[in-house]
This record gives sequence, C-alpha cells and structure tokens, in this order.
Amino acid sequence: MRVVLAGAHGFGSHYLDRLRRMPGIELAGVCDVRPVAPELLDGLGEPEVSADLPGLIKRTGAEIAILATPIPTHADLALAAFGAGAHVLVEKPTAATLRDFERMRAAADAAGLACQVGFQSLASAAVPAVRELVASGAVGRVTGIGVAGSWPRPAAYFTRSPWAGRRVLDGVDVVDGALTNPFAHALATALAVAGAEERGAVSSVTAELFHANPIESDDTSAIRIDLTSGVPVVAAVTLCAATRDEPYVLVHGTKGRVRLTYTTDQVQVDDGPARSYERADLLANLVEHVRSGAELLVPVHRTGAFMEVMEAIRLAPDPLPIDDAHQDLSGEGRVLPGIAGVVDACADRLALFSELGVSWATPLTVSGTVVAEYTTVSDLPLEAAPRPFLHPVRTLGGTVVTEVRPDDHPHHLGAGVAVTDLGGRNFWGGRTYVRDRGPAWLDDHGTQRHLSFPVRESSGFAERLVWERPGEQPIVREERTVRAAPLSRGWALDFAFTLHNLTDRPLTVRSSATKGRAGAGYGGFFWRAPAGSPGLHAFTAAEDGEARVHGSRAPWLALASDDWTLVFAQDDDPWFVRVAEYPGVGTALAWDTPLEFGPVLARRVAVVVADGRLTREEAAGLVAELRS
Repeated sequence: MRVVLAGAHGFGSHYLDRLRRMPGIELAGVCDVRPVAPELLDGLGEPEVSADLPGLIKRTGAEIAILATPIPTHADLALAAFGAGAHVLVEKPTAATLRDFERMRAAADAAGLACQVGFQSLASAAVPAVRELVASGAVGRVTGIGVAGSWPRPAAYFTRSPWAGRRVLDGVDVVDGALTNPFAHALATALAVAGAEERGAVSSVTAELFHANPIESDDTSAIRIDLTSGVPVVAAVTLCAATRDEPYVLVHGTKGRVRLTYTTDQVQVDDGPARSYERADLLANLVEHVRSGAELLVPVHRTGAFMEVMEAIRLAPDPLPIDDAHQDLSGEGRVLPGIAGVVDACADRLALFSELGVSWATPLTVSGTVVAEYTTVSDLPLEAAPRPFLHPVRTLGGTVVTEVRPDDHPHHLGAGVAVTDLGGRNFWGGRTYVRDRGPAWLDDHGTQRHLSFPVRESSGFAERLVWERPGEQPIVREERTVRAAPLSRGWALDFAFTLHNLTDRPLTVRSSATKGRAGAGYGGFFWRAPAGSPGLHAFTAAEDGEARVHGSRAPWLALASDDWTLVFAQDDDPWFVRVAEYPGVGTALAWDTPLEFGPVLARRVAVVVADGRLTREEAAGLVAELRS
C-alpha cells in the first residue's frame, strides 16, 4: 500500500515514526512547502518530495494521502487528494470551518473515497465500553457529561508556527485554541460517549474563552454543549496548569458516574478499579478499509457534531484576557495557580467558570487592559446577602478602587446592587433595621442568583438574575448590563439594572431611613471604596463635603482621594454618601419614603474611574463626555 504524507514537520514527524513500524506500507512521497531534511526520512526508502500534492499522488500511484498540515489547509488539501484519486487520513480537527467540513464530506462522497479523521481516542474500545455501561443502566439516567483537561505549555508552544495561537491569519480562519486543537480529542470523545457525533446533534453552545498568554486564541476555556437529546456536555480545559493531569470524560448518572481517561484508555465506575482497553491505529484501519472494505472507525461524517461545536467557537466573541495578577510568571510558561482544581470542579459540577464564581472569568477591558472583574457566585454566608459584584475595579494605572468584605462592614461587596428591604427581604446583608428597636439580626436575608450571560464581550456583558430567599419563590427577575468604555482621562463604567416584579402585587423598597434611622437611606446601586485612601473628599458641581452632598440630588457626585477619583452620574435618586465612617457612594431608591413599584423598576448609573485627584471642572468635563 503506497501512501504520501503532507506535512513532514511538527505532528507529521509522528506519522513518519509510525510508518517505520508498519510493514506492508510504503511511503511513496512527502508533500511539504519547506525543505525536508534527509534524516527525517531515514529508514523510509527514497520517497519523492514535492510541494504538489495531487501531482505527487498521481506520479507515485499512492492510494492514501495523510494530511498532517495546519488546520486551515485541511479542506483544500483533502479535495486535492480526492481529485487525484486518493483516500484521505486528515489530522484533527477535521477543518477550520463547518463549510469546509461540508466541502470535504461532499467531495469524499462524490469521489467514492474514504475520509478518516485523526481523532485517535475514537479508535479506543473504551468508548463503546462506556456506552454499553450507560445503556445497561449501570449509572442510571445520564444527567450530563463533564470533561476536564489541564496541561502546561511553555511560551514557545504559542510561537511554534505562524498560525499557532491564532483565530485568523491573513484573513483565513485558523481556529487554533485549547478546545479546538490540543483538547479537540476531549470534545470529540465526550460527544462520542453521548452518542452525539453527526450533524444535528447539537442544539446550542455556550463558550467562555480566555487567554493568559499574549495570544489571539484561547488557552483556558469552558464550554457548555446542549445536545438535542437533552443531555448537557460541559468541557473545561487549560494549557496554563502547573503540571500535567490526564484529561478525562466524566459521565454523570442518577446512580453513579463513569470516568473515561481517554489518553490511557481506562474506564472507572465510581470508586471501583480502572479497566484498560485496547486502541486501534487509524492509519492501519484506513489501510484495511481500502484493502478489504473494513468499516472506518472515524469517517468524516462521525465528526459532524464536533464541527458544529467548533463552528460555535469560531463565531464566538474573541477570548477574554486573564490579568497577570492571577498568574505565576516565574517559569517557562504562564501558570494559573489552582486552575486544575477549577477545571475539575467544572467537570464535577457541570458548571462554567463564571458559574463557579471565578473572578477572572468575567473581566471588563478598556483598550486591552483589564479594569474590572465580576464575581457571580461566592461562598459568602447567607447573612451577607450573597450577590454578584465588581471587584477589583482598577484605574487605568492599576490602582484598586473597590473593597470587598471590609472589617467595618463585612457585607459590603465592591460595586453592585444591594437593597436593605425589598418585599420584606434583606438583600443588603448584615443586620436589618427595625423601627423602635434598631439594627437586629433577623432571619430575612435573600440572595441575587446569577442565571446566565446572554451577552459576554471584552467591554462588558448582559446578565440575567433572580432575587430570592432560599427555599422561597423568586420575587424579582433582574436584567443587568455592565459596560466599560475609554474616556479622554480614565474610563467609564455604565451600570444598568431592571427589576421585573414576579409577585402578584406591588413590591416595596424600604431603607433604614424609612423605618426611623435618619440619613440611612441606602439601597440601590452601591460602591464601596477602599478604606484608608488618603485625602478622601466628596463634592458635587455646587457643594463640598459629606454633610452637604449626602442626600442631594445633584446630577453627578465625585469621591476623590490623592490617588484616584470616582465620579458618579445618574438622574433618578438622591445620593447616599459616606466619607468619615467609611468611603462609599450609592443611590437611594427609598431615601426617606418607601418606593413602591409594579411590573418594573429600572435604574442606570455611570461612573468615571480616573487616576489622581480630579478638580471640579475636570469631573464636570468627564461627565459631559460620558453623556455625549
């Protein structure tokens, strides 16, 4: 059996090693655009070397073309091989785009030739063994499939070729990322275990793509694949681990779990012993298919569902950066401390990074700089009224201007929305003020629970939440949008929230002031600034000092220190201001009178975040800029 190899360098060298060990197969030609050193071909005879793949196939009479070339070349080279009359073994992933996949599939069918895809893990007997376990009811009804993979990679990995770490190169889709290249086997194996391999098996994809390295593509990512069968697949992977862990697929069932470590072909049910399975060779399988008609193990159509996922990743927003503050930069490659545990938790809980409350999973960037991070889930006690919040928020110069859980008020959480009393529930945290009694610890705390991010971009996001007390029906559904944008000095945060009343009656917002505590009208958007900031001073366009601006209805209000200035702008509510006791600014939905609303309550606040101390004129100018 005569074969030609396209791509002798990189992964192609592995095929050269395999061909040396496969009797009855002759390497008739090597196709490469770069010179091929003679020592690469030692022990393989004298194959013809040419950059012309179809000509090489025809001249050598090769029956099989192996394609170990960059991702964006797969489709055109496969079509060229089919046109020259050769069967194809193409490395994974099948192609860069779904359109190219369809071109390859249609061309193979039209030519009556085989197209095998190099997802080697799908040639393992472990995959059908897991499917048989599931079908037998060994773990009950399948509730989801998790995938985890943690590998280290040196910086050189991302510069090994012009297309490494790229999503697009010279206008051509590359889609080289952690999920689509090194861990492509993980996705394909999970889909195979789920019995969801061909086109139409995927109903939707939610991707959270990130990069710690200075690259265009993702090196740390999580993805949720909703299958038409109703089973979710959640995969989390990283190339920024401290050490290598063997990646695995975890089948969740109502009665137990099955773990498939696909790199070692081992299957384990719950805590029982691991059983090893044999793996076939895809090239040998293709040769046997050509010789005797043996069934292909990974025909191109078997990768249709994988390509639907890859297409969703290709079309997803560009990966978001992970700030250097979360990284260990002391070695040859970037390391995210603890990332292996996070990846494992995603597979274990079938949760995305953002759903685990990982702060770097929802960054806001301005001109490529991470200026804020958003936490959706935390391990706070109920009495802190757990809720999503922004922290740390930074100036462009890197100064942190928020604080979380300070000693003076442990329920203060950066920047977000908090209400002391909504429908009789405390969504602020801490003690509840009781008329004629004062602050008291009551069992009345609620939570703001993150549901989803309909939109996630580098500059911001849209979020859906519900406000509820655990064990009770939600009383409010919230739609929140958060955006960051550059200004001539500093940057601006745009924070809007809309509360939809889920009860059958009007809801009432109360503050401590409405219950008798004078001046304590807090409740709404709230920003806790760092205690101990030097030279704190609050002012508006017309007034100076905490006593004069507290409770005012000025269109904007500034809180300035020697190191930073925050300028808040809104049109609806009085300002709640603290400087002497602690630094904080908020809007007062119910300043001294309860606020009742029916179906909807909507508010919007903009905040200028600047380095240094702004003058009144500078603050006013930036407010005019963000409102223009």
